[in-house]
Amino acid sequence: MIKNILLCLFLLASIVLPQEKYFIYFKDKGGEKKFILSKSSPEYQSALNSLTERAIERRKKNLGEEIIRYEDLPINQNYINELEKHGINIIRSLNWFNCVSAIVPSEKMQLIKSLPFVLLVEPVRKFIYKREFESQSAFRENSQNYSTNNYGLSFTQLNLSDIPLVHSKGIDGRNVLIGLLDSGFDWQRHQSLNTRNIIAEYDFVFDDSITANQQQDVPGQDFHGTLVFSIIGGYKDSTLIGAAYNSSFLLAKTEYIGSETHVEEDNYAAALIWMENLGVDITSSSLGYSEFDTGEGSYTYQDMNGKTTIVTKAVELAFERGVVTFTSAGNEGNSKWKYITAPADGFNVIAVGSVDAQNQLASFSSVGPTSDGRIKPEVVAMGVSVYGALAGTTDDYRSANGTSTSSPIAAGVGALLLSKFPHLQNSQVRNIILESSSNSQSPNNQIGYGLISAKNALEFPNLRQLNGNFILNKIFFDQNKINSSVKLHLAEYGSSFITYDFNTFKDDSYEFILPSFSNGRRLEFYFTYQDSTGSTIRVPSNKNYQMIYGSLNISLNLNLLLNNLDYTVSDIYPNPFLPLKHKTVRINYRSSGNELFSLSIIDAAGRSIKQIKQTSFPGENIVEWNGYSDDGTVCASGVYYFLITLNGKEFGKKLILLK
Repeated sequence: MIKNILLCLFLLASIVLPQEKYFIYFKDKGGEKKFILSKSSPEYQSALNSLTERAIERRKKNLGEEIIRYEDLPINQNYINELEKHGINIIRSLNWFNCVSAIVPSEKMQLIKSLPFVLLVEPVRKFIYKREFESQSAFRENSQNYSTNNYGLSFTQLNLSDIPLVHSKGIDGRNVLIGLLDSGFDWQRHQSLNTRNIIAEYDFVFDDSITANQQQDVPGQDFHGTLVFSIIGGYKDSTLIGAAYNSSFLLAKTEYIGSETHVEEDNYAAALIWMENLGVDITSSSLGYSEFDTGEGSYTYQDMNGKTTIVTKAVELAFERGVVTFTSAGNEGNSKWKYITAPADGFNVIAVGSVDAQNQLASFSSVGPTSDGRIKPEVVAMGVSVYGALAGTTDDYRSANGTSTSSPIAAGVGALLLSKFPHLQNSQVRNIILESSSNSQSPNNQIGYGLISAKNALEFPNLRQLNGNFILNKIFFDQNKINSSVKLHLAEYGSSFITYDFNTFKDDSYEFILPSFSNGRRLEFYFTYQDSTGSTIRVPSNKNYQMIYGSLNISLNLNLLLNNLDYTVSDIYPNPFLPLKHKTVRINYRSSGNELFSLSIIDAAGRSIKQIKQTSFPGENIVEWNGYSDDGTVCASGVYYFLITLNGKEFGKKLILLK
């Protein structure tokens, strides 16, 4: 007994002791070699071997055949060995950041900083844990006699986002792998969770495979994560049904919530790397970080810029590898801070705010913009009186408030969309969710693009590429439509529309094989069908969908405005860029006209090798680069950074060039 008590005291003391953990960043990953992207290199093979087959397939879908990036390469083992020779205790290796977290005694700090391979040493900051939702009343298992697959008290929170309708079509999240990052998960005990498909779980606080409460945890440690998990993945007929209950799950315990202890950045980053390697499709975290422990240096609003905090950088790197990322916007609406918290400030993460059952913004829901002016949150879902499982029980439930409870609902919608259309790239999923939400015509910094809707997301048209063809997919949930009457009306922008019949119809989904156009051509289209009353229905009713032909990276759009920062400048495509195969890379950008577009291409050594400037015309503009520098030489293989300025706003993009 005394031995157990001493062990617990030691474990707790290791958490509450003053900060001694540091990030040690390295100058490179291979001695003198800055880039080791050759497929025959041992470093490349090591990175490839760290991925499951599922992760490889997800990366191929989103990245093409060049699935290994520089950040994936392993940390140089010689550097780690050298640190350990000096008595440094390595905690985590974070290859995405080319750093380790480690315990560095103060007397060895100068020695470590002076090592020739060390770039930088900085503290691993400790976040103040802030309860992300308020508990309300607890409930026993509902004994009312509901019909099969009834939602019980979880119906309202899902119905606000049209999820039960989509479930009724047999779309329930199957074949999608969702990763949850939270405080712990008491899933094996609770009736709504113990039948769910858990692929793997890991406790990044105590480094074991148990995410439910253990002896060293404080009471209630797994309360938060258990409720969040049940909102997206729970299933107990006539009591609680999750938004994507038939998905599979990865569970990561990343925070310790004791009153004098804190969340540490490296846990979150390590959990995302672990999930991505295992092939996760969607991640959701109901955590928000802004303040640090006394003496650690709190973030400021200026740091909410999408590129400062480790947690934000981690979700962005996961997105680069094809993962759809969701996170709660934060519960700071009533505080002096009021703004979204990291990692909700990321460029590609979908930050989720909260509304009540009447779709009114919850006063606690954090608002935008980011410090660099981007709209936040992206969407909202119900986050007031949301019903979920109560940890520590087998059949008790509880309702709670907070953006922690709205984020799993939104992530569930993403899983339903990907379950029905597994060909979708993560950028397409993000775009569809924004386009199909209720406020997409006039997004703001309170509710973003509006209330998320599973029905609208599934009905929004999407593209896939197969055997050199672009295939347009469209679902109509209108039960009164006459299937054979569905038509596509397509035109190059400004030209006359041509009518096409659908090629394939299966499971409510219509497929149209698009005719060939020159890459980069702007197209517009709409659909019509006859209903059972003989009326002609036009979709959309009063405008046209638009798209750029030639790449899935340039997504379909309907409502997003030209001044929407998220989509003013497209990603670079194709990426990776093979000059002999692709000839040029392109960037599309939207302009209101007479704006100066400036592009500087920077190589890995920090040198500007190409400058492009042009005056924009109204609408869609295209910029191309052929892989040559301003002095006329062919650029070498490697990573290049595109620094773009448009009308005073700055954008950063990254390209891999391979020869």
